[in-house]
Amino acid sequence: VQLQASGGGLVQAGDSLRLSCAASGRTFSTYTIGWFRQAPGKGREFVAAISWAGGMTNYADSVKGRFTMSRDNAKNTSYLQMNSLKPEDTAVYYCAAKRSIGVVSGAQDYDYWGQGTLVTVSS
Repeated sequence: VQLQASGGGLVQAGDSLRLSCAASGRTFSTYTIGWFRQAPGKGREFVAAISWAGGMTNYADSVKGRFTMSRDNAKNTSYLQMNSLKPEDTAVYYCAAKRSIGVVSGAQDYDYWGQGTLVTVSS
């Protein structure tokens, strides 16, 4: 599966953005999808994940209550709705997919990665 993330941009603190992760291939609905981010000078960190049918989600503590992940298998697309953005949310955001079940947070568990989309939140 090939993934392409989009929707990043420059926003002010408190604003919202919705990232999209579009996938190619007819098996998108069988993959768990995850979002990760990497801030300048830092390692890649887990943001959120959603199960293949959307029934299970997992969020990093730093984004709980502000970010919501969803998916539309008919459109082969997953979304990350980001509200109440903070300057510390500034990062390159990546979407990833894995074949196995479980909305896990380890980057090493994901099999496919898209290119990143940059989110910049100004104070």
